[in-house]
Amino acid sequence: MQVDKTLNLYDAKNPLIQYTGRIDFSNPLAPRFWSPGVYIKARFKGTKCEVLLNDESMVDELHNWVSIVIDNGAPKRIRLSVIRNTIKVADSLADEPHTVLICKATESAVGYLEFAGIRCKELLPLPDKPARKIEFIGNSITCGLGSDMTVPCGQGQWFDQHNAYLAYGPLTARALNAQWQLTSVSGIGMARSCCGMQMTMPQVFDKTDLRDNLIPWKFKNYQPDVVTVCLGQNDGIIDSTLFCSTYVTFLKRLRGYYPNSTIVCLTSPMAYGALLVQQKKYLTGILAAMHNTGEANLYSYWFSNTYIGGCGNHPNLMEHQLLADELTSYLKKLKNWGQ
Repeated sequence: MQVDKTLNLYDAKNPLIQYTGRIDFSNPLAPRFWSPGVYIKARFKGTKCEVLLNDESMVDELHNWVSIVIDNGAPKRIRLSVIRNTIKVADSLADEPHTVLICKATESAVGYLEFAGIRCKELLPLPDKPARKIEFIGNSITCGLGSDMTVPCGQGQWFDQHNAYLAYGPLTARALNAQWQLTSVSGIGMARSCCGMQMTMPQVFDKTDLRDNLIPWKFKNYQPDVVTVCLGQNDGIIDSTLFCSTYVTFLKRLRGYYPNSTIVCLTSPMAYGALLVQQKKYLTGILAAMHNTGEANLYSYWFSNTYIGGCGNHPNLMEHQLLADELTSYLKKLKNWGQ
């Protein structure tokens, strides 16, 4: 690709660039991130802008998707095609300040991304990040898997319908003017994962990569006001003692990491029938046990419907919006977060 000589290169360590999510800054010129929903923001002056992204691309067909948002407009989801990508994210804009947001739309199993910089006429300071912070812990639903059917179900690769930016978590956060972080892995469970996965959420939750279970995450980097836990779909019908004891232990760990966070345990949006009955029963017992130990800042929320309109019976984009509407309304009242 021919370099546009009218644009200046600003490298990834420029202090005017904002990063949010679990990111490894070992190489400040190429910060690396695995998790879905990690996002980067910049503000620039000029008519056009390019971003530089490196894609791990573990095999030829395994490339990440990213969502690009200009001036808080409609997101554009782009599939990367090579290891080193220069993406023209804006062109022919008015010659005035603009913002760009780059969000990882796919999850850890697809590979990491590295942000290698931005090209624009002039990089400008951004407003401060929102004061509120939310973390969404979950599985493929929270990742946004199967939601975006602009690539029809059954076509392309398994991750081609991922859209973390338009999943219920980021939608909820933006509606509440909050930062977001998705700590989610497809197939993962609380006590038992599906699909041959050997890891469970309690094993990888304290890692930056959420895949190889190697790089420790520093919890002091992100202390959320609210943490939601949406797990149990992949555990399936399971022994109550195993599931509930594992869940309680996990909640106690969460409280150690997040002494001041409000924790909300969610039912699975995909659950119905016996599994949904089980989840409600188990969550009721789990919360009662925690409250009996003096835990006061812990709640549960049961989604009002089952959402399976997307690929693989996952929620589709419209259903993610419905989930976000429910959760936004609940958290607004719970936290007294009036707009």
